[in-house]
Amino acid sequence: MMRKTPLILLGAATGAALTLIAVQPQSIFGDGSAKAAVADTYRQLNLFGDVFERVRADYVEKPDDQKLIETAINGMLTSLDPHSSYMDPKSFRDMQVQTRGEFGGLGIEVTMEDGLIKVVTPIDDTPAAKAGVLANDLITKLDDDQVQGLTLNQAVEKMRGPVNTKIKLTILRKGTDKPVVVSITRDVIRVRAVRSKVESGDVGYIRMTQFNEQTTDGLKKAFTDIKAKVSDDKLKGYILDLRNNPGGLLDQAISVSDAFLDKGEIVSTRGRNAEETQRFNARPGDLSNHKPVIVLINGGSASASEIVAGALQDHKRVTVVGTRSFGKGSVQTIIPLGSGNGALRLTTARYYTPSGRSIQAKGITPDIEVLQDLPDDIKAKTDTSTKGEASLRGHLSGDPGKEQTGSQSYIPPDEKNDKALHMAINLLEGTVKNSAFPPSGVAKAPVPN
Repeated sequence: MMRKTPLILLGAATGAALTLIAVQPQSIFGDGSAKAAVADTYRQLNLFGDVFERVRADYVEKPDDQKLIETAINGMLTSLDPHSSYMDPKSFRDMQVQTRGEFGGLGIEVTMEDGLIKVVTPIDDTPAAKAGVLANDLITKLDDDQVQGLTLNQAVEKMRGPVNTKIKLTILRKGTDKPVVVSITRDVIRVRAVRSKVESGDVGYIRMTQFNEQTTDGLKKAFTDIKAKVSDDKLKGYILDLRNNPGGLLDQAISVSDAFLDKGEIVSTRGRNAEETQRFNARPGDLSNHKPVIVLINGGSASASEIVAGALQDHKRVTVVGTRSFGKGSVQTIIPLGSGNGALRLTTARYYTPSGRSIQAKGITPDIEVLQDLPDDIKAKTDTSTKGEASLRGHLSGDPGKEQTGSQSYIPPDEKNDKALHMAINLLEGTVKNSAFPPSGVAKAPVPN
């Protein structure tokens, strides 16, 4: 469904005619320098038209006019900063699916292995799970089409489709002599942006992988599930794991932050003009019931993740543990360009934490830094950290002299080796002491039983 208003993210033309945005006459013709600037702009547009026509007429092979225009538009946008770009109609549709967090599909998480689609896990209560698809199954055919030769994205696109339509999967399964063939009817699949569990019997663990339209509802469900397993008097607190979460929707970052706050500013966004400044504030009601909270971040925590971590850190509501975050402190607006023309992804503002901090090209610094022990094969690599915003070519500049790049983003696959997670659990249970926990103004850490 097409949005009627621009989509705010923290993450073409078919003809040759170009249209200038209408502005007040005095802003164009008010003085000689303005006239000269406009004349120069028109000269450059004429230059573009001349080049375009020359390519169409003389290139060795007949070019695709639409592709030429789209590429030119994208070149203009990508020259601004790493996060501005043009999305063709397909890319725009894919982005809408990603941010909506639901689509017609089967309900399996997949990866590519030896040219085949490998099932990582079927999602509970989805068509794939009900049809008996198992983890580690290898999908060799989609309907009658061989998977071999397809990219992972192409295979995923084939498995998605309108609700109530059928697809046949041919599966190789360990322990079976013959391929397994299953017919599955697609249904609405909701991406699980939030997962939760109870750690050590008394700590609520909430993992967020992205900020899509389902994230806040997922957080509310996580609170409900944890409270159903642990009584309030025994629950020591919560861990909010935002590691390697690349961000997503601004409104979801605001509502997630609001879930842990009773009042105060969450974030402000500031565009080129002062009148474009917006401030977003928390409403009464702390869904965590004012329990101690630890937020985990690392070099892969970006954008919306940094808004949440920065807001809660500034309000001294949480202790942030891990490594410095990515440092993406800009806001992108998705502007649809009309039916069949895709959309513009344009950087329109910087965001600031409640204390007025810009994290652009710098990131959120944890209250307690915890570095993971790296396996030998990862240590052998020249660069073992995420580059960060400051290393991206053409990035928006941060505060002079304060830009930082590169921070560890490794998370051990085996939980028992996850030093940041264990630090958080130990802090909440009171078996480890640190002056940063609890943050000032928050109830003291519990005494171990």
